[in-house]
Amino acid sequence: MPDWITDRRRERIEQVLARRQRGLTLVFDNIWDPHNVSAVLRSCDAFGVADVHLYYTSSQWPELGSKTSASAKKWIRRTEHVDAAAMVEELRGAGFHLLRTGFSETALPVMDIDFTRPTAVILSNEHRGTAPELAALVPDEVYIPMQGMVQSFNVSVAAAIILYEAFKQRRQAGLYDAPTFDEEELEAMRKDWCSR
Repeated sequence: MPDWITDRRRERIEQVLARRQRGLTLVFDNIWDPHNVSAVLRSCDAFGVADVHLYYTSSQWPELGSKTSASAKKWIRRTEHVDAAAMVEELRGAGFHLLRTGFSETALPVMDIDFTRPTAVILSNEHRGTAPELAALVPDEVYIPMQGMVQSFNVSVAAAIILYEAFKQRRQAGLYDAPTFDEEELEAMRKDWCSR
């Protein structure tokens, strides 16, 4: 590979890592469709999400292909969980405000959520909704206001809308202007990414 390509790749990696957001993550709650999972990962990459959490107890993490959207998986760190309480405790212990998508009377529209604070959003299987054990632990809900007859968005579209709102707020607050990871963490990520 010519040096100028390597230099360009390194420069791009530096630019992207400098904007990765420590305080924004998603939890995949038994989302089984590989196309949806790939699209959500692509949105995560696009809006600077560094890490996602996988909660798979009734479905398997889908096999992802190597097409454009699926290729985003190599840029997003994934942590697997099987214990809802332990996962929620870990995220709260790291300072995250946990939300799940839903439509209860207490659910807040996405634009009313303060995404400048560390936030983890649980995205669930479209047909079954949030796993009951997660719903019991995470009462706060977020929804996307809709003006038509359809009641909900596809999970990958919902993820993109939620992440875009978070991006807007975080960008306005200057959270993309400086790295959110310390230099030691950035160096580890840099080495990992350069090897891919």
